[in-house]
Amino acid sequence: MQRFNGYDDAKKQASASGQAKLPAGAYVCKIMAVRYTAGTNGNSDRIDIQFDIEEGDLKGFFRTQYDASSDDSKKWKGKTSIYVPQDDGSDRDNITKRIFANWTDSLEKSNTGYIWDWDENKWKNKLVGIVFGETGTIIEGREVTYTEARFPVSVSVVRSGSAPVAKFKARNGWTGAQSSGSSAKSEPGADTGFMDMNATDEEIPF
Repeated sequence: MQRFNGYDDAKKQASASGQAKLPAGAYVCKIMAVRYTAGTNGNSDRIDIQFDIEEGDLKGFFRTQYDASSDDSKKWKGKTSIYVPQDDGSDRDNITKRIFANWTDSLEKSNTGYIWDWDENKWKNKLVGIVFGETGTIIEGREVTYTEARFPVSVSVVRSGSAPVAKFKARNGWTGAQSSGSSAKSEPGADTGFMDMNATDEEIPF
């Protein structure tokens, strides 16, 4: 048959419609891949990590989501970036240092015998608790909500049910209500840009 107009857009919408949005909350995660990326134009270097849910009813959530998508440009959604301090003495850099130390502390507390030794590559296959929060934003003129990684905690905090709750965030002029009566559309595949346990690194594209 002849290809019709709008097929690519329709395919993307059909692919996303079958995906569930990860509920906000705390999860025990396993780091699947690690990449150090140098900053440009004065921006900080960063450590990009990809992870999947490792425990509970939603174990393998991001692998399932990735495999279920038929979008040719699909990306692994379980990811985040940890910015590397520039050590310039600024207030912003001090905040970056605290955030970075929170990650290393959470990783040390989550993996028996592990001590941060300035080799981020050793994070691969390590466990860490990650708290996810809901965010509202505007994408292509539509108000949408999605869930994103916010901050790390130890796996023991997740397992005990004592992890802090991430506050709702509004971005880019989002005005919808958080309640179930909101007109905002859930966007399960939203890529914040923010990152099967047998998968290879090549199977989990950044």
